[in-house]
This record gives sequence, structure tokens and C-alpha cells, in this order.
Amino acid sequence: MKIAFRCLLGAGLCAAFTGGLAFAQAGGPTGSSGPIVIPKQPQQQPSAPVPAPTPTPAPPQYVFRQNVREVQIPVTVITKGGQFIRHLQAANFKLWENGKLQTIQRIEYTDKAPITAVMLVEDRAQWWQFIYQTMQASYYFTQEMQPQDWVALVTYDLNPRIAVDFTHDPRRIQYAINQLQIPGMSEGDLYDSLSSTLDRMSELKGRKILILISTGVNTFSHITWGTLEKRVKASRDISIFPISMGWQVREYLESSPQFQMMDAQFVQADAQMQYLARWTGGRFFQPRFEGEYPDIFREIADTMRNQYILYYSPTDTKLDGTFRKVKVEVVGRDGKPLRVVNQKGKKISYEVQARNGYYAPHEVE
Repeated sequence: MKIAFRCLLGAGLCAAFTGGLAFAQAGGPTGSSGPIVIPKQPQQQPSAPVPAPTPTPAPPQYVFRQNVREVQIPVTVITKGGQFIRHLQAANFKLWENGKLQTIQRIEYTDKAPITAVMLVEDRAQWWQFIYQTMQASYYFTQEMQPQDWVALVTYDLNPRIAVDFTHDPRRIQYAINQLQIPGMSEGDLYDSLSSTLDRMSELKGRKILILISTGVNTFSHITWGTLEKRVKASRDISIFPISMGWQVREYLESSPQFQMMDAQFVQADAQMQYLARWTGGRFFQPRFEGEYPDIFREIADTMRNQYILYYSPTDTKLDGTFRKVKVEVVGRDGKPLRVVNQKGKKISYEVQARNGYYAPHEVE
């Protein structure tokens, strides 16, 4: 019992001694903490008043309305011989939209416009004359390419295929043309291929041309001609230049009674290709001889490099997505149709090539 008491007494002395040290370190009983050990708190500076939270405003409801817009109409004026008529001013043009005369605000002219073109070439199993003429026509176009031009080659039979993406190098196009010697399919899906190509070209900025080297016969397509017609009208800044192939073969078919039904398909194809050219401001060609190809593609290149751009703000400001029909005429100082003569004073006929219309944009809200 004495040993246990001494242990308890020793433990209490140790605790008392340890507590005394703690008191001394904290300031002792004479400090501000009293008999309980509490560390001194540093004096805090008065804090600035907290401002009341600003209420978060509701996001504004914006409504954007496009009340002023400008329409651009590329125009080419060429003679019957394919020569571009230069030095025309804004006063030489009259433009109607849905039958109402518009005010041309300004006009631009260039004779060095770079060409952005897609050659859509029919590549299906048929008479060898068609294949040979198609290859020759495609090859001649590459000879008109300049370093600043962008040209792509798309072939089609049952489906369209990008043979060469946009390139400055005519040798790549020529190499791909040489691969067209052995077509596989006998079907020609023209409507679908043409619609797909227009969709891809619509993503490019600026004026583009689509050179359709084809018989124009559509043997198999998912879409109808009416659907393609709407798609062509909705396209912007794209001019189609169809070149009808196989005139010699068609002459043979006309003389053979058993092929009269096939000949009727070619007649319908020509009418449709002429429609594509007329509505997009292009031109339809129907060469009868191979020697015509260089002049045809030279004329297409000159047409694209030499052009007027007419700018005007329509009097009909409604943004309703409707189709607006456009008509352009070239007039003289007296307001009558412009009279063009050669050096001998003989009257020269000419043609005004421009889009027949456009779709008005929709209002954006």
C-alpha cells in the first residue's frame, strides 16, 4: 500500500510540475487567461462591410432580323462566236426581279478570275465511241488550266466517285482520266450524282462551274427529275456547262428503227441538259467532231475568267424563302437593246448568260 501511494503521489507531482510549465509558457495565473490555459488570440482588424449580392440578370432574348441584303448576279455577255464583250458599265444593264425593275448599285468586272471547277464525267459501260470521246473531252479541259485554278474530277456510273480532289496540277487530272478505259457498270445514275456533286460544291465560297461531260441519259436514280430541278434552282454561285457526248453514235441510232426508243432518251437528255445550263447561267454544247473540243473548253474558260458581277438590293425585302426570278438585259444609252457591230458595221448577235433566279433567305430569329 505504501508503494502504491508513493506512485500515486509521484504521478500527481509530475502532473503538477508539468502543468506549472504549461502555465508559465502560456503566461501563468497572472495572465489574461485565468486558471485555465487558453492561448492569447491576436487582435483582429475590423473587416470591411460585405456588399449585398447583386441579383443575376436574366439572359436577354435577342431577335436578329436581316432587313438589308445584297444580291450578286454574275453575268457574261458573249457574241455568237464566243467572244466576250468588254467595257460595259452599270448603265448598260437592266435587271428585273419577279418582273420589277431593280436598281443596280454597282458593277465589278474581271478578266483574270480564277476558276473553281468540277468535272462530272460519265463512266459506264457503253459503246467505245462514247468512252473515247469522253476521255478526249476531259483531257482537253486540263489544257486550259492555269496555276491559280482549282479543278476536281468526279466520275459516275451507279454511284459518284471522287477520282481527284481539288488540285492545281493538271497532270493529276490527266492521269485519272487515263484510268477511265475499263468502265464497270452499265447504269448511269446521273440525277443522284449531279445532286450529290452540287451539295459538295455549295460548301465552297465564290463562283464555281460544273462541267458535265455525259450523254445525259439517266438509267437509274433514287431521286426524280423534279427533285433535281428544285436542287438546281436552290444552288448558288454554280454554273453548269453540259457537254453532250456521242453525236456520231446517235446519228447511227436515228437511222436504225430498232434503236428509236434509245434515240428518244438522248433527245430528252439534251433537253434536260439545256435546262440545267439555262437556269444556272451556263451554256450547253453538243460537239459533232473531236476538233471542236479545244474551242469549247477555251470558251468555257474565257466565260469564267471574264465576267461582270451586278450588285443590287431587292425592292422586295421579305425574307420568306421564295424563289425570285431574275432577268438581265444589256441596253444602250437610249435604253433599247444594245447593238453590237463588227469593224465592217455588220450587226453581231450576242447572248447574255446569267442565273434565272435565286431563293430568298429565311428570316433568322
